[in-house]
Amino acid sequence: MQAFLEKLLTDSGIPVPAAQIILLVLSILAIALLAYLVSRLTIHLLIPFFVRAAALSKSDWDDLLARNHFFDHLSILIPVVVVYATVDVLLGGHPFFAEVVRRLCMTILVVLAVRMIDSTLNTVDQIYRRSAVSKRKPIGGYLSVVRIVIFILAGIFIVSTLTAKSPWGIFSVLGGLTAVVLLIFKDTILGFVASLQLVSHDMVRVGDWIEMPKFEADGDVVDVSIHTVKVQNWDKTITTIPTSALVSNAFKNWRGMSESGGRRIKRSLCLDMNSIQFCSVEMLEKLNKFGLLSDYVQQRQEEIDLYNQEHHLKSNSVPNGRRQTNIGVFRAYIKSYLANHPKINKDMTFLVRHLAPTSKGLPMELYVFSSDQVWANYEDIQADIFDHILAVLPEFGLRVFQEPSGLDLQALGGAVGQGDLSP
Repeated sequence: MQAFLEKLLTDSGIPVPAAQIILLVLSILAIALLAYLVSRLTIHLLIPFFVRAAALSKSDWDDLLARNHFFDHLSILIPVVVVYATVDVLLGGHPFFAEVVRRLCMTILVVLAVRMIDSTLNTVDQIYRRSAVSKRKPIGGYLSVVRIVIFILAGIFIVSTLTAKSPWGIFSVLGGLTAVVLLIFKDTILGFVASLQLVSHDMVRVGDWIEMPKFEADGDVVDVSIHTVKVQNWDKTITTIPTSALVSNAFKNWRGMSESGGRRIKRSLCLDMNSIQFCSVEMLEKLNKFGLLSDYVQQRQEEIDLYNQEHHLKSNSVPNGRRQTNIGVFRAYIKSYLANHPKINKDMTFLVRHLAPTSKGLPMELYVFSSDQVWANYEDIQADIFDHILAVLPEFGLRVFQEPSGLDLQALGGAVGQGDLSP
């Protein structure tokens, strides 16, 4: 065909060099026209067919492939394959240009193949994230390594194709540059090793609440990749932590709390030690009317009376006789109140205890666990408990220690000015 056209042009009076140039230009235009026509057919016929088939199918993996532009890359791949297959026919008389077009087509094919593989890996990752096991064993790091390997191999193959050199020769050159390669990919290598440790030791999962003060991170893990771990803080900001930093630095993971079935309430209030006293008969009679205390007051009083009788002590004898104290009865009341609270987990640590006295009074600490772990609900439960405790304190003759405020000092100054310092 090339020879026939060249003879036709030369017979028309066109010089041979000019005829060859004209044939070369016509061949290139023919290749461009063929690629354009095939791409139009692919875009308007083949790709819509795939998209419609994906929409009608019951599975959604093909829909994800479409969203990840897999079929868009395919629409470019088909014309390139057609051009590569017909280049020998259209450029048969120009072996140099035919070889150039073949190498360019092969390079484009490799790039498109890599992009299609990347779209497929993204689809696999998205489907895997829907499973429950993905939070425990994320595969994002492994897919990133696969991408890096594919990109490196594709780059070597493209260089080999464009330079007509053996890929093994390029590998040998890279082997000699091992130190440089390790320096360039230092973060990737460290991140990959760290991600393997995170997954194998189950240190971090997507959805975990972690605290890492060094990086000002305090919130939920939203992504774990080979290079970084993204944490969405409670103020909705995003903190990016190098994956290797989670292995080499300390951080707190609250997953154990969420899986335990309870969230700890550990808070104390300081009682004024001047308000601690023995219970009078009248006070015991009043407290005995409390539904949460009636059994305790009676049982405790019987034990004290029995002890005093055995030791020939009078119940109102101070300091020899044993008597109930308002703080002891109050502690028993708090225990009974919490034991009957519907939002307290009774299967976990349950303590109402005194701490060492301080200059601010006697601290009484509650160490219990709420059964609701949601932050807002947990705070409501904790607030309700201490609202009740503070409100019921005066019934036991107890006072909370509170440092004097400016208003207290003003009142004291007024009393001094009027000469009234009576309590």
